[in-house]
Amino acid sequence: MKHAQTARPRGRRRAAIAGGFAIVLAGAAGLTATAFAGSSASLSDNFEDGDTAGWSKSGGSWAVVADGSKALRQSDAGSALARQFAGDSGWTDYTLTAKVKAVTLTGSAAAAGIAARAGGAHQFERLVLAPGAARLEEVRGDAVTVLGNLTLASAASGFHTLRLDVSGSTVTGYVDGAKVGSGTAKLTKGRVGLITTSAVASFDDVAVTAIAGTPATTSPATASPTPSKTTAAPTTAPTTAAPSPTKTATASPTAVATSWPKATGTTTLTATKAVSGTFDGGNVEFIGGGDLGSGDQEEGQDPLFQLADGATLSNVIIGAPAADGVHCAGSCTLKNVWWLDVGEDAATFKGTSASQTMTVTGGGAMHASDKVFQHNGPGTFVIKNFQATDIGKLYRSCGNCSKQFARKVQISDVTVTAPLKTLAGINPNLGDTATITNATIIGGKSTNVCALFKGVTSGEPTETSNVPDGVACIATGITLK
Repeated sequence: MKHAQTARPRGRRRAAIAGGFAIVLAGAAGLTATAFAGSSASLSDNFEDGDTAGWSKSGGSWAVVADGSKALRQSDAGSALARQFAGDSGWTDYTLTAKVKAVTLTGSAAAAGIAARAGGAHQFERLVLAPGAARLEEVRGDAVTVLGNLTLASAASGFHTLRLDVSGSTVTGYVDGAKVGSGTAKLTKGRVGLITTSAVASFDDVAVTAIAGTPATTSPATASPTPSKTTAAPTTAPTTAAPSPTKTATASPTAVATSWPKATGTTTLTATKAVSGTFDGGNVEFIGGGDLGSGDQEEGQDPLFQLADGATLSNVIIGAPAADGVHCAGSCTLKNVWWLDVGEDAATFKGTSASQTMTVTGGGAMHASDKVFQHNGPGTFVIKNFQATDIGKLYRSCGNCSKQFARKVQISDVTVTAPLKTLAGINPNLGDTATITNATIIGGKSTNVCALFKGVTSGEPTETSNVPDGVACIATGITLK
């Protein structure tokens, strides 16, 4: 059903549902909204009446302030998750828009944005501004699924117009008319929300309407000393993610990239691709087909990429099915390699020389039910400027290889979002050591840092400790959020 648009007063319009019929609620300075149970929804609030009537708070410190005109601000930068919810829990398909200004946006976990189909304090589709980027994500308890990313240098500058479309099984996000991404929505209904994570932000002109068409992209407005509540004031236009994501300079400790690259194309590998020397994938997404396309979690699968000793693999996106990811036969470098859905392992490192060094720099991984990186051979493994979400272990020194070695791992400047079992699993009885510096664990705890095992050559290893011991595993600069 279409509703005619009229000039709206600078007040509040909201609605509730009773017995399946829309009830109009009067605000302090105006009316109205309509909402029809289970389907169409309509809501509008510009906070000009100075209060938050009709909204329900969960965390944070909220108040209506003057920010150009009046806006709702969450002012507690220390709040890990602050939310305001409105609307009806039966709403299904709708468009949510709001103007959002990130007043402070520092630290890898910082974010501010909007949420749709909120079924609880920890269950919603969300579109957020983050340091240097915008992200579209689905949150279901501890599981956070990234559905889209857009590099946005001006994320922390002025007001931006955020829009979330939820229609059937699809969720799509836009910032200032530019598409952030689209994905499958597992959540089916719920309220709308305004959210911050470790950030101060202002919100204005919140509106819920029937699903609209694709917005026209407009050129960002020029910055002014006092940002107006039209379009945000970026100095550069939003673009798609760069082929080589860089670290965000504003975070402390050093933060990894907050955006994932957009694939420039897709290639299906039906046989393992051998790499010697250097292979730059140009951010093409590679997936398995044929014998590499089963998508199961069995041991002993062939990899998509086989790296010779001394090889470098860079700017590659590995989709699903991923077979056994990447195998490295000795010293090697993986630079800006991204795993969208890890199969058995993202990468396995072999070789026979104690002097070999394996380096993973940049990139990220999602959805590893067991391990991201499996270290079977000897040598030193370096992981830096990496991000991961929903994994078992970031690194594991083989616990039961028939031939064992003393292995070293150095992990620095990483961000991992729970669920997470451990950053590093090592075997001190075999001479393993782990050094972890500047690691941020979002939604984690101290027991997610190191797991110490008694390694064996047959059978199953035994876990002896789940915290750093300061000898075999030394961890500094650990941030739990």
